[in-house]
Amino acid sequence: MDERQLRILRELGELGSVTAVAEALLVTPSAISQQLRLLQRAIPVPLTERQGRRLVLTDAGQALAGAAIEVETALERARHSVDAFVDRPDGEVSVAAFHSAASAFFPLLLRAFAAPGGPRLSLADADVVQDDFPPLTREYDLVLAHRLEHTPTWPRTVTATPLLHEPLDVALPADHPLAEKRRLTPRDVADQTWITAHDGFPVVATIDAIATAAGRPLRLAHRINEFAVVAEAVAAGGGLALMPRWTMRPHPALVLRPLSGVRARRHIDALHRPERTARGAVRTVLTELRRAAETIRAPG
Repeated sequence: MDERQLRILRELGELGSVTAVAEALLVTPSAISQQLRLLQRAIPVPLTERQGRRLVLTDAGQALAGAAIEVETALERARHSVDAFVDRPDGEVSVAAFHSAASAFFPLLLRAFAAPGGPRLSLADADVVQDDFPPLTREYDLVLAHRLEHTPTWPRTVTATPLLHEPLDVALPADHPLAEKRRLTPRDVADQTWITAHDGFPVVATIDAIATAAGRPLRLAHRINEFAVVAEAVAAGGGLALMPRWTMRPHPALVLRPLSGVRARRHIDALHRPERTARGAVRTVLTELRRAAETIRAPG
C-alpha cells in the first residue's frame, strides 16, 4: 500500500462513491477503482462492500481509513521537517579542500560566517589525487578540487562551479641567478634540481610538460605535496618548484617567475552533488566561495 491508495480509501469513506472520489481527486473513476484493487491485494480481509449503489467501507476498511489519517498527518509533519531543513539559513555545511585551497579559502569563509544566523561550517582538508575528488562529494556538501587545464573535465555525476584559473609559477630563492629574469622558459630550468608532488597529483603533469618542452628529463630530488613545506625546501636551496600564484602566501625568501612554453595553469572548482544545493545554507556558502575567489585572485 502507498500514501495515495490510503488517501483514496479515506475519501471513499467520506464521499461514498468512486465517482465522487474521482471528481475530488481530479482523476478518472477507473483510476480510482484500479488503486482500490491494488490496495485490496495487500489486505487479507475485504475493505469495501456494496450497499445498493453505494460502495462503503467494511469495518476493516474503516479501521484502515482511520490509520490513513495518522499516516497523512505524519507525512505532512515529515514534509514540514524537510522544508525546514532545506530552508534553514544556519544549517551545517561541510566543505573539504586540498591544502593550498584550504589555506586561501577557509579563513575567508570563517570570517564571512562568524556572526550567528548564517551557515555553520564544518571544514576538512583532503589531499587526494585528481580522480579521488568527485567521490568526496558523497561525504561533503562542497569539495574544492583542482585539475590542470588540459586534463579531462569532472564527471557528470558532480556539478562543478569554477572558482579560479590559477597560474603555476616557478618558485626559486630570491638570490638565485634565474631570479633576475622576468619570465623563464623550460630550457632555463631544465638543468636545475626540482621539488615536485607525488605521482597522480596535478602538478606532476606540468613538470613532465616542462621536460618535454626542454627535450630532456628533469632532475627530481624531492617529492612533497604540501606547498608550505615546498616553499621552505626551496628557500633552503633544495631545488626549484612549481607554486600556485594566488592561493599560497608569499614567502619572504622566494620569488615566483611565470613560465613560458608550457600550459602551467590549474582550475580550482567547487564540486558538489546536484541535490546538495537544494539546501539554502549550501547555496549561501557556494556564493561566498565565489566571492572569496574574487578576493584571492591577483590583479591581472
